[in-house]
Amino acid sequence: MSEAFAYMDWSALPSPCYVVDEKLLTRNLELLRQTADAAGCGVLLAQKGFSMFALYPLIARYLDGAAASSLHEARLAAEEMGKEVHTYSPAYRDDEIADITIYSSHVVFNSFSQWRRHRDAVKFLGGASCGIRLNPEYSEIETAIYNPCAPHSRLGVIAPVFAREAASGGLSGLDGLHFHTMCEQDSGVLERTLDVVRRKFGAYLRGVRWVNFGGGHHITRPGYDIETLVRCVRNFRDEFGLDVYLEPGEAVALNTGFLVSTVLDIVENEMQIAVMDASAACHMPDVLEMPYCPQIIGAVENKPAGNHSGYPHAYRLGGPTCLAGDVIGDYAFKRPLSPGDRLVFTDMAHYTMVKNNTFNGVNLPSIAIRSTDGTINIIKYFSYQDYKSRL
Repeated sequence: MSEAFAYMDWSALPSPCYVVDEKLLTRNLELLRQTADAAGCGVLLAQKGFSMFALYPLIARYLDGAAASSLHEARLAAEEMGKEVHTYSPAYRDDEIADITIYSSHVVFNSFSQWRRHRDAVKFLGGASCGIRLNPEYSEIETAIYNPCAPHSRLGVIAPVFAREAASGGLSGLDGLHFHTMCEQDSGVLERTLDVVRRKFGAYLRGVRWVNFGGGHHITRPGYDIETLVRCVRNFRDEFGLDVYLEPGEAVALNTGFLVSTVLDIVENEMQIAVMDASAACHMPDVLEMPYCPQIIGAVENKPAGNHSGYPHAYRLGGPTCLAGDVIGDYAFKRPLSPGDRLVFTDMAHYTMVKNNTFNGVNLPSIAIRSTDGTINIIKYFSYQDYKSRL
């Protein structure tokens, strides 16, 4: 990925700035479409991971629609993509359910109490296909904050509750089932998850028209086992006679984006520390939540075990906020860093723009698209008014 940008003049861009490469995005979309066609399923953009709507016309050429987690996401998808909109929320507000139904082709409820509360309003407005979310109580996610099947999770209906509701007629009017158990994982995890879903909920799957396998499928990651995914989807679809949807967010924009940043100062405290105009806390919060160390073009991670890369100049990179933990990571470079140097973080499209914030009044990065012909288009600048309007 970085080789494609080796010739770019990063200094010509505002700093900080997210840049999404249209050619790299198209490559992902083509692979997702090929996979969906081979599996015979629908693929949706999960907007919670990537909602850069300037690229929705391109995405709409390849995907079947979008997944939404709120009224605003549902409206954005309906207005800017104009295809299927599958909306799920842990709970819907009474004053929003009508608009959610209008903007959505599918509405998924988190509990039977939510379904009973809102089904009359949804059915009155008509058009939306309704489903309910399952909790198989099985997940191989190791990071607790991302595990929707952890003990006492509020997300989805566990099997005993589902069986009780089904016995009392609670499934009447529902068209589909939904589950989400994965995060950045391969298709082998899906295969094992489907075995659990069959065992716990198989009796109900033949009574619905569709099932949504949720997100977390790392389909566009190099080495991902697409063959197993295709086999799993086709077998499940044929076994139960229903339509299957996947809603990857990260896989759509994986390895398509960059965050351009500038070194503001070098501080010494038993090591060299570079203070950047990009912030982990504000601009790439997953770095702190996961946590992980993002890659930088022309640098390597400086690991505690020692740096044997031949990159002799080590630095800790931190953001400009007052948060002591606003640390991006430890890196080694071939040459010393100086104030004014540009550094480019890779894989900065998904879960960045959708999660960033203005803590400390730090400005948001500009947003740019690198078109297939190599031209850069700045589509959004942020200013004091953007900060002030949020307060």
